[in-house]
Amino acid sequence: MPADSPTPTQRPSDPDYPGARVDAEAGARVGAEAGAAVHGEAGAAAGAEQWPGVSYVMPVLNEETDLEEAVNAVLTQDYPGQTELVLSLGPSTDGTDVIAARLAAADSRLRLVHNPEANISKGLNLALRATVHPIIVRVDAHATLSDGYTRAAVRTLHRTGAANVGGVMSAHGKGAVQRAIAVGYNSRMGLGGAAYHGHGEAGPAESAYLGVFRREPLFAVGLFDEGIARGEDWELNLRLREAGHLVYFDPDLTVTYWPRASWGALARQFHATGVWRGELVRRHGASNSLRFFAPPALVLLITVAIIVAVLQATGVLHGWLGLVGSLAYAPLGLYLALLLGTAVSAKNAGGLAARVLVPGVLATMHVAWGTGFLRGVVTGGEGTVDTSRVRIEDPAAG
Repeated sequence: MPADSPTPTQRPSDPDYPGARVDAEAGARVGAEAGAAVHGEAGAAAGAEQWPGVSYVMPVLNEETDLEEAVNAVLTQDYPGQTELVLSLGPSTDGTDVIAARLAAADSRLRLVHNPEANISKGLNLALRATVHPIIVRVDAHATLSDGYTRAAVRTLHRTGAANVGGVMSAHGKGAVQRAIAVGYNSRMGLGGAAYHGHGEAGPAESAYLGVFRREPLFAVGLFDEGIARGEDWELNLRLREAGHLVYFDPDLTVTYWPRASWGALARQFHATGVWRGELVRRHGASNSLRFFAPPALVLLITVAIIVAVLQATGVLHGWLGLVGSLAYAPLGLYLALLLGTAVSAKNAGGLAARVLVPGVLATMHVAWGTGFLRGVVTGGEGTVDTSRVRIEDPAAG
């Protein structure tokens, strides 16, 4: 066992295991070296206030609606150190590349690389290999960094010694459907209560939304797995933790996320994500959280209830046997009550029009994800891609 590997009684996410101490020492060293360069010897002594160069990486595919806002949110970050933004341009079919070229011509900090495939992991790796700075910040074209995000994230990296730091994915919408979908993202009922959906306290984490990385451990574990089309961030963070590094959640970091804006796009996205989670279960088994098994369990319960209903309607199940069979409906009744309760209690739904759509949105998320998961467990994820952003959507529609 390597010297910095956790003992059997220590979890890779435990800040007291040896690997975390190595991370802390490395983080402090990066901060001190950067401080000496930027602020002189006095700056080197103030580890939390050091500002190493930051490279942002953004994979882009059919993002003409949100690209300029996302890029501006990066380039206007209040960060004292040097910065660059590398856009990895996939095979877009809208005006994304034209917008990207215009933005790059206007700001020398923005550089473009071309990704010939609609493969987010490959696009990220192409961008990562083109970067030069010791801190890497992943951003998305359908997400907007909050003011001060980079400065706060670098401070957290230095303070904790983590290899990767992430914050809260705060979903927002511009129309009734997208606002309802945003409620699903932000709700414990929607995506299982993961910390980065705003349901956790600061501390070691299983994964991180987007991520602010130290360059050395990121490259040491081999970057993103290009054979994984969805869930690539979770798998990368798993490898970081298994290598003895700390992944850390900081709820003070916030990113505004603009989800899909139509039912069809939502269903396609969640089905593809479910397929790849099934593939990750095939690969990593018990490393997957139990919450990932809730949607496929729901799909199986629905299937059982449909079979019981058909048997009752045809008279195959009748009398006491039919009454016993009716117990199959009880879990679905509870599920429906939870959906309605979420819609009623949802914060920032933005009006009745969005609120009444929330139960349907949640059911779409769960059933699409669950059926995809079952497919992925049986057949694997190879060949499955997320086509939900292939067709351009108007976020104001719906």
